[in-house]
Amino acid sequence: QVQLVESGGGLVQTGGSLRLSCAASGRFFNINRMGWYRQAPGQQREFVASTTPGGSTIYADSVKGRFTISRDNDRNTVHLEMSSLKPEDTAVYYCNAESRRTAYSNYSIQWGQGTQVTVSS
Repeated sequence: QVQLVESGGGLVQTGGSLRLSCAASGRFFNINRMGWYRQAPGQQREFVASTTPGGSTIYADSVKGRFTISRDNDRNTVHLEMSSLKPEDTAVYYCNAESRRTAYSNYSIQWGQGTQVTVSS
């Protein structure tokens, strides 16, 4: 089972930057896709960005050009560089990972506990 721990959230002014990190630990054979989702108060959780071990990335339209996802496969970590932040980016940001316990197992999804990002206007 993979455990995910996020860090790097906080309070920032409009136009500012933050860097989120997520570290995976535990027993697993490999991790496939890793990514970030977010959930604002009263809203559903929404996709932000994801990346594969090979470095392919996908972004939500709302963050394209402002957020950059990156990954360190050796350290099983994923980062989210956020710039030009807007008040509407305020949310709890969750890391997730698609992993399997053995080479013959199915992939399953794990989630971190979340880290708060607040952008003041």
